[in-house]
Amino acid sequence: MSVREFVVLGTASQVPTRHRNHNGYLLRWDGEGILFDPGEGTQRQMVRAGVAAHDINRICITHFHGDHSLGLAGVIQRINLDQVPHPVTAHYPASGQKFFDRLRYATAYRETVQLREEPVARDGALAEGPSYTLEARRLSHPVESFGYRLTEPDGRRMVPELLARHGIKGPDVGRILREGQLGGVTLDDVSELRRGQSFAFVMDTRLCDGVTALADGCDLLVIESTFLDEDERLAADHGHLTAGQAARTARDAGVRHLVLTHFSQRYGDPYEFERQARAAGFEGELTVAADLARVPVPKRR
Repeated sequence: MSVREFVVLGTASQVPTRHRNHNGYLLRWDGEGILFDPGEGTQRQMVRAGVAAHDINRICITHFHGDHSLGLAGVIQRINLDQVPHPVTAHYPASGQKFFDRLRYATAYRETVQLREEPVARDGALAEGPSYTLEARRLSHPVESFGYRLTEPDGRRMVPELLARHGIKGPDVGRILREGQLGGVTLDDVSELRRGQSFAFVMDTRLCDGVTALADGCDLLVIESTFLDEDERLAADHGHLTAGQAARTARDAGVRHLVLTHFSQRYGDPYEFERQARAAGFEGELTVAADLARVPVPKRR
């Protein structure tokens, strides 16, 4: 059975706190796992969350600030220590190649796994397969930063009533799905469009075109909300979003489930982020992320 869920490993911006680890997130998508922004302590958080090195097929780094990448060295070494049986692909800003190299070879270890480096230099698709297309969009931060979006191809949903009306059953159902028609009956006659699911991951950034493009129509949007709205000027100065800005982005983009994360340690009550997000007009499902939380991808529309 396919599993599509988002596992939160850490939610703190800049520095960890007693209750929040540095960033770290794993998206389970059917049989694959995509690890996003492994900050310091990610390897231990993986153990606590029941995430194994074998679960990781891709690593996506948005940018090379420490709270989003210092855990990369430990994760890479754990992948090799556990002799993960499949290649692992790493995406990261091409301008940060020297930082990736330093983290990959921070200390001595035995390389047993093929780690494919695929740096990101521009907007566009990074990987395409039957289950999803992964793309990147440039964000607005003091250092080069990219957000990521995963989109499942649209498919077809067979409608039993329509199949029965046209007398199609048994092996013929698979045949018309493969061939597009059967005895004058077309696939459109017995099925309906099944919109593919989508997920977006937006970290450190000001509002920009990249944020809008990544969020557009998303089923599950994970987005930073480092600051509360009263500190909007501070957010802009440091290249971040507020809770209200993140929520308005989700509202205008038609997002179904919004996950707020990457919180500044200056705030004591995380649920103030939820209050401000609701005040900004977002009416969909809303999660204020906590370490080790699991968020399912919403069911298809």
